[in-house]
Amino acid sequence: MKATAKAHTNIALIKYWGKRNEELILPTNSSLSITLDLFYTETTVEFDERLTTDIFYLNGEEKGTDETAKVSRFLNHVRKLTGDTRFAIVSSQNHVPTAAGFASSASGYAALAAASSKALGLELDGKELSKLARRGSGSACRSIYGGFVEWKKGVKEDGSDSYAVPILDQKAWNLSILSVMIESKQKKILSREGMKRTVQTSPFYDGWLKATEQELRIAKKAIEKRDFEMLGETLEKNAFKMHATTLGADPPFFYWQPATLEIIDCVQHLRSQGLLAYVTIDAGPNVKVICQPDDERKVFQTLNEIDSVKEIFVCHPGPGISYL
Repeated sequence: MKATAKAHTNIALIKYWGKRNEELILPTNSSLSITLDLFYTETTVEFDERLTTDIFYLNGEEKGTDETAKVSRFLNHVRKLTGDTRFAIVSSQNHVPTAAGFASSASGYAALAAASSKALGLELDGKELSKLARRGSGSACRSIYGGFVEWKKGVKEDGSDSYAVPILDQKAWNLSILSVMIESKQKKILSREGMKRTVQTSPFYDGWLKATEQELRIAKKAIEKRDFEMLGETLEKNAFKMHATTLGADPPFFYWQPATLEIIDCVQHLRSQGLLAYVTIDAGPNVKVICQPDDERKVFQTLNEIDSVKEIFVCHPGPGISYL
């Protein structure tokens, strides 16, 4: 049995930062994202009774034990749903430049969830598919849908109420998201470790959680009203607060580089001239700049003049899961 699925990556406007359950990947706060049109993963899964182990190919290359084990652990969740014990060949093509600051885990596990469940004959609705994708990567649950998406944190210990829901279709409000690549080195603190350390040790973390609840409500209201200024101010404040929590961790750490601050300063200068653009930053040094389509060219040209900028990828709201 065989199926192929395509999933796009997403960028969080209201950040997911911290887990209340590491094994089930249950977040401490709800989050909100835009699924993007430019970056995606295509994955084919074929279950075969002749196989004696799972096999994983990424971009045409057979992966080793560690990476295949991660895929196998995820496939075990799917096999458990059906009682099927067959192993599978998984072949993924990643069209996500990780140097641009977009983690491929969101699109990767969303595509894997869709293809593997389809291959075993499961007809999962969006809610159930989102919960399944979450078991691979938290942000993957949001890539099930296109456009603007909320991941509800849930409160139940089994995670049955932690899943993503669509809040606005991709074609309903077009925005421009410019991913500004300034750093391609491996970050010293991976997101998973950074989250864990922050939750356990940062005295700023409780304040972050309280602020995020309010900022999520404001962001959803802004999306409903198509109020770009309200949305931009909210997502920028949320990103800055998230990064502030890492300074309070023990030991403290920080993802920004000097060039990160240079981009922030540039965007704030554009705003002082009356052009509305805002920044958001995930767990890394690269910056995403969000503006309105009419301002996209001006923002691109201004950022491209900065010496520390290596490349700029221009994205817009993209679609959810599709089957090929």
